[in-house]
Amino acid sequence: MSHPMLALEVGGQQLRSMAALLRGSRNLLRRWHGNVVSLQVSRSMASKTQVGFIGLGNMGNPMAKNLIKHGYPVIASDVFPESCKELQELGAQILDTPADVADKADRIITMLPSSPNVIDVYTGPNGILKKVKKGTLLIDSSTIDPAVSKEMAIAAEKMGAVFMDAPVSGGVGAATSGKLTFMVGGAEEEFTAAKELLSCMGANVVYCGQVGTGQAAKICNNMLLAIGMIGTAETMNLGIRLGLDPKLLAKILNMSSGRCWSSDTYNPVPGVMEGVPSANNYQGGFGTTLMTKDLGLAQNTATNTKTPVILGSVAHQIYRMMCARGYANKDFSSVFQFLREEEGQ
Repeated sequence: MSHPMLALEVGGQQLRSMAALLRGSRNLLRRWHGNVVSLQVSRSMASKTQVGFIGLGNMGNPMAKNLIKHGYPVIASDVFPESCKELQELGAQILDTPADVADKADRIITMLPSSPNVIDVYTGPNGILKKVKKGTLLIDSSTIDPAVSKEMAIAAEKMGAVFMDAPVSGGVGAATSGKLTFMVGGAEEEFTAAKELLSCMGANVVYCGQVGTGQAAKICNNMLLAIGMIGTAETMNLGIRLGLDPKLLAKILNMSSGRCWSSDTYNPVPGVMEGVPSANNYQGGFGTTLMTKDLGLAQNTATNTKTPVILGSVAHQIYRMMCARGYANKDFSSVFQFLREEEGQ
């Protein structure tokens, strides 16, 4: 039997040798395994301190709500003050500018419509980087050009902060239910810290690689989504013109090889499914304007990488026409209605 004093001495040596200090606001997590103490230092285990959230639109609002539900005090800001009222009623602190948020929070999430909005919120006169604290974790969940994400990361690094891109898939429904998919790009050693927050808002948090790769994954996904939605709308319209009941046709497609997300989860034909934009005059959901923007990003990156995206180009033109013909604020599944009107129905 080993001497108890010897065991204590060995244990003390192990404890001292395993202790380490890491950068930022990382805290110590002690886990006992028998008589061995392991110390893991991680920013992600910080107590539920304030989290900044900038951009409280259709996606940002429910995302911020889910942070509050998980016990995080939220400090928020939006260019439209009326967007903040609901969150304020739930206990969030509302500030005037992104810079004000950065002055009070060392973990900030942004959810903004486009690249120019992101550039302004981070580097503008009242931007985050005007007052950002060293060691702050900045997570951008907007869908923007990967090149802009890389620019923001460089600008943040100069201020001693860490920038990660983490665009989402799943739409307003998944944002509300906390079941988004996050595609994360950035320094791998920061992923655990980001995942702690993102897991409060999503069911899947996937590390994609360095800054910009999250955006790349999102752009590819949305290009396929647009192509699939147009194909589903054309197929449903053809079947209806051939005399098939739309519900029956959808049922057949969804038990056959043509099945896809646009047919079985987000069907574009009114009356086929409940709880989707097509059942509500294409209100809510993912706007045609935003899909057009994402397809434009796909076109830009395809040009820059000399990648042929023939169907992606056609999809982009269709959604651009829709924006010009009154569909800009409708859900992108309204492409079915657009096709019907184009043929004079």
